[in-house]
Amino acid sequence: MDAIEQVLAKARAELVIHEAGRVASVGPGVARVRGLPGVQSEELVSLHGRLLGLAYNLDPDEVGVVLLGASNELAAGSFAHRTGRILDVPVGGELVGRVVDALGNPLDELGPLRTRQRRPVERPSPPILHRAPVTRPLQTGLKVIDSLLPIGRGQRELILGDRQTGKTAIALDTILNQHGRDVVCVYCSIGQRSSAVAEFLAYLRRHDALSYSIVVVASGNEPPGVQYIAPYAATTIAEYFMEQGRDVLIVYDDLTRHARAYRELSLLMRRPPGREAYPGDIFYVHSRLLERATQLRPERGGGSLTALPIAETQSQNISAYIPTNLISITDGQIVLSPQQFRKGILPAVDVGRSISRVGGKAQLPCYRAVAGELRLSYAQFEELEVFARFGTRLDEASIATLERGRRVREVFNQLQYQPMPVAEQVAVLLAASEGQLNAVPVKQVSKAEQMIRSRVTSELPAICQRMESGEPLSDEDRAELLRVIEEVLTAFEEAAS
Repeated sequence: MDAIEQVLAKARAELVIHEAGRVASVGPGVARVRGLPGVQSEELVSLHGRLLGLAYNLDPDEVGVVLLGASNELAAGSFAHRTGRILDVPVGGELVGRVVDALGNPLDELGPLRTRQRRPVERPSPPILHRAPVTRPLQTGLKVIDSLLPIGRGQRELILGDRQTGKTAIALDTILNQHGRDVVCVYCSIGQRSSAVAEFLAYLRRHDALSYSIVVVASGNEPPGVQYIAPYAATTIAEYFMEQGRDVLIVYDDLTRHARAYRELSLLMRRPPGREAYPGDIFYVHSRLLERATQLRPERGGGSLTALPIAETQSQNISAYIPTNLISITDGQIVLSPQQFRKGILPAVDVGRSISRVGGKAQLPCYRAVAGELRLSYAQFEELEVFARFGTRLDEASIATLERGRRVREVFNQLQYQPMPVAEQVAVLLAASEGQLNAVPVKQVSKAEQMIRSRVTSELPAICQRMESGEPLSDEDRAELLRVIEEVLTAFEEAAS
């Protein structure tokens, strides 16, 4: 008892200043609070019923607060308190394999998250001196992308297209192709239907991809404030692994809905609208997000964060406000064509309007050996095919170009959930670029392709391993591949006759 009395005698009560205010009005997703004179920008505000809000507008008489949850119980006159902290999310390896919301709360009924660290949602992007050139490829498993539009680790490649043209399918196949490659995948769903998110999660579980993935969900029925902070929270989670020296892939699906959520917030906050009613800082909203994706220097850990933002267009209008903003921020774009999608050409990549501004430097040497002229010849074929529809008489060279291009297009055609290894892609692309598939009927190209893939992997494992490891394709390896391809096609023609 003496010890307790001594401690109590030394204890002195301290006066703690606690700021409190009252809610003046509540709107859809926002509230206006009077009081809180010392509140700071983007500070968390505690509202009635444990509801959190983000101090957004700091006006002289009131504070505009973005609500980060349902506001059913919030009413004018409710108390609001400062928390003294900014918005943060839990980070760490415990999140791998989990599904969380934009605030880091678990949604998958697998128990609470027991992480040791929390990091701010808004973080500065790495300075230029901490960045290294993009020199390593990130394989998507899709022939048309890996050969013609390669993506490097640390790159930002925009996926652009109309509704229902396969944008999310490309991102999903890229995630599935990272199995066994020691790449952490973060998928951020913004404003999607809950059924679409559940279907995406089912595909990840079915292909055992959730074991190396983290899913951040801000569904369409969430308040606009939650949808606004979701991609920043997902990027903070991904940056933790990048700073540990690991390679990370993050998918934003999609930033068009994110821009609409921010426009809604800005209009509710009575900020002046600009073009298409978007606020004037909409470019900065996306640029400060995508600039966080990079390849770090070895002395900084050597990790990378590769971003695949998705944007939706209307009637293939890539010159609209949000698409042009994103195109100018990113390092290239993959444009999807609804016409090709309706024809069953999947993935429906418009090669003529798509580009990768960085990935060519990070592409494996074996691709450059077989697909160097394939992009130009394929673009010429697409233009010639449009010209040939007018019934113009063509010379023999043009007819040969058309026949070869149709077979190349059939080679690029690829079913979903079937990403292809590097060696098999190179073998098939070599057969197409050398014209060895010209004698095969277009409808039989897929069968011939299957035979080439299985034969090359079984008979030439050493060459396949060298291509996977990044070694250039030597003349001897090329001749050996052509020999096996010729044998396969000869047997195929004999079986067909």
